[in-house]
Amino acid sequence: MRDVAENAQLALLLEVSGTPKPGNVDRHHEYDDLRFEHFMAGAVGALDGLREAADGASVGRAFRVAIEGMSHQSGGNTQFGALLMLTPLVRAAASDQLDSEGTRAVVEATTVEDACDFYRAFDHVDVAVDEPPEGMDALDVRRGSDAVDTLRERELTLSDVMERSADRDGVAAEWVNGFDRSFEAATWLANGAGPVTDRASRVFLRLLAEEPDAFVMTRNGEAAAEEATERAQAVLVGREDADDLAAEFVERDINPGTTADLTAAALFIALERGLEV
Repeated sequence: MRDVAENAQLALLLEVSGTPKPGNVDRHHEYDDLRFEHFMAGAVGALDGLREAADGASVGRAFRVAIEGMSHQSGGNTQFGALLMLTPLVRAAASDQLDSEGTRAVVEATTVEDACDFYRAFDHVDVAVDEPPEGMDALDVRRGSDAVDTLRERELTLSDVMERSADRDGVAAEWVNGFDRSFEAATWLANGAGPVTDRASRVFLRLLAEEPDAFVMTRNGEAAAEEATERAQAVLVGREDADDLAAEFVERDINPGTTADLTAAALFIALERGLEV
């Protein structure tokens, strides 16, 4: 029987195996410098951090350890956002509190040191992020551990940091909103039919059709993010082919990474609730 950390690792593996997920790496679609094997290795490397989260380590420390382990492959950032989603979910699950209220409690209990460890995680991998809001340059996450003194001076917890990003970052929005979209998508997975990887692909498309992807917004702009959502809607109603769209989005480097992160979180919740593989 798998434990909580192993279910989180399996969620990462199932997410990347879900095919097709237009714009994402999957079993049939890769980028020249970011391949399926990198995601597999990232999931293997992240396990120690996920175990720390399950064993009661602070959320920030567990996340930093997971990211350090994830980074031990040559593709760079494979699952930063997914692990940021999974770490508090694992903590909640390990305490038998895997619901919106339980995850809110985990988030609200984060400390300044958790925020410091979150920033230190950026030392291990390059992450595409928006420019910081006006007056927040000292807290630009790309500063990594150089921002630790500022965090301590301003007494900002990791929850505080997420609240400041929630209006433009889909992962941060889940943190402050009790992971509502993740829990809803987990229900879609549980109610689906067929292989779990096929269900993951459909859930990814449904999430993308529901809301523009924040990562695409950051990397490609608002028009591309809106297009990705409209094209996902077209796939769901049969006006477009998912495989053709996947190939096109890889060619155009449109990668809905936040939607993939949500899918990984939903897979973990569903697995913890009894989804059979």
